[in-house]
Order: sequence, then C-alpha cells, then structure tokens
Amino acid sequence: MQVFDSIDALRTARRQLSGSVAFVPTMGYLHEGHLTLMRAAREKYDHLIVSIFVNPTQFGPTEDLERYPRDPEGDRRLCEQEGCELLFMPSSEMMYPPGYATSISVRGLTENLCGAARPGHFDGVATVVTKLFNIVQPDAAVFGEKDFQQLAVIRRMVADLNLEIDIIGCPIMREDDGLAMSSRNRFLSADDRKTALRLNVALKQAAHSYQQAGDKHPKTFGELVQEISAFLQADAALRIDYIECVHPATLAGYSPDQIITQHDPALVALAVFVGSTRLIDNQRLDYLAI
Repeated sequence: MQVFDSIDALRTARRQLSGSVAFVPTMGYLHEGHLTLMRAAREKYDHLIVSIFVNPTQFGPTEDLERYPRDPEGDRRLCEQEGCELLFMPSSEMMYPPGYATSISVRGLTENLCGAARPGHFDGVATVVTKLFNIVQPDAAVFGEKDFQQLAVIRRMVADLNLEIDIIGCPIMREDDGLAMSSRNRFLSADDRKTALRLNVALKQAAHSYQQAGDKHPKTFGELVQEISAFLQADAALRIDYIECVHPATLAGYSPDQIITQHDPALVALAVFVGSTRLIDNQRLDYLAI
C-alpha cells in the first residue's frame, strides 16, 4: 500500500493503475462498517483507493471538529489489511489552499433531516466529495446507508454533474446488540451505550407498526412519529433532534395527516443526542422482514 498526502503524487500513482478502480472516502477512525465498504469495493473492482480526511467544511462552528476521533496509524494498518493500494491522507491546507472560494450546493435534498439542524453541512460534503472524485477519478465509490441523506445527496450530485461514477450504497452495519456502527460511539459512556440501544429498538417497532397499518388499523405518519418519539422520550437521557418519515428517493417528508398505505415507500430517519453525543440512524419501513 502506498500512502500519499499530496494531490499530485496521488494522481500520478492513480494513472499507473490499469483496470477498474473503486473509491471509499472516509473521515477515518475506521470501524467494521468502513471495512465492509472496502470489502464490497474489492469484490467488484480491480483496485481500491481509500481517503482519510476529516473535512472541516462540513462541521458547524459549534460542532465537534476538534473532538472528532482520529487514529491515523491504526487506520493505515486496517486499510492495508483490506487490500487498499493507494491511501490518500491530505491536510486541510492541501484540500483548501489560501484563496479557496468554491462550494457545491445540492438543493431539494438538504433542507430537512440533518440539513435543518446543520446548515451548510451538506454543502461541505458535496464540495469535498466532488474534489475527491476529481482527484481520484474512480469508476465507482462506495458509501454506507447509515448516512442515508448523504448518500442521496451524492447520488443527485453525480447525476446532475454528469460524473461517470457508479455510486454504491451498502447496508447499515450494526454491533451485535443492534447499535449502528459509528466513529462517535466511542464518546458514549457505559450507561449512554445502553441507552443508545433504544434507537434501533424504536426503528424496528416503527417498521412493525408501519406494516400493521391498513384498512383495519388505519394510522397516519404523524401517529407513527409520535409512537417513536414517546418510546425514546421515556428515557430522560435521550434528547431528540428530529424524527421524520420521508420518501427514500426524494427525501420529501410525508404529511403528518397522511394515512399510511402499503404503497408508500417510506424511510424513517432520526437524530438523537445520547448525553452529549449526537447519533443518527434510519430504517426502511416498506420492505423490512419482521
């Protein structure tokens, strides 16, 4: 595995690769979820390139940029174990040199869910991913579905900008107890870690409730959200940021008054603070096997 912090050096090495190239962009502090993305990439493509870059432009002024966990040496070892050939670890100065003045905005998919609470976040995501795509020139890029809104934004951006890159989404990876894998899980205390398990339980209950809805048991999307909210708020250690039921393709929210039918493709997404740690999770409702 070759490791680069220079754009020019990475590009030179990339040009020497023959065959198909898959790319996994990350912010590091790698866990099994990231490694699953790398394995998915290696299954279908000849070469794997990974980037590790904690992107400052997707963090707000009160968010945890400096606190975000980092383990560059451990990340290097894991990338090499997973068959990464080129690892790109640029500095902020390399990615955003003095005078940098360009950003990319994807309208329509970024105003609700995490976008409502984190203004400018997805502009930062879209901008850095576009830059990385231009630098790496991959045939495909692999992302996790835990960040479902991010995945939708990137797919829209790639389509709108006519980028010849296949965007591959991989299912959420969970711990044995159901907690979605996240680099931020390390911030959870032992008690917070137990409390955080309520997120996945709430999502599974919502999926079951959704699939039971129908003519005999009519239910609105607003009532479904209230069920989730009541379950989570039963634990005082949880603070809800948002809970929304949306169309999985457009991310448009369903009206609280709309009656659920089995013809509605739907995803429930939520963000919850457990102590001081903000966690996100989601669940497709319309095809989950109960």
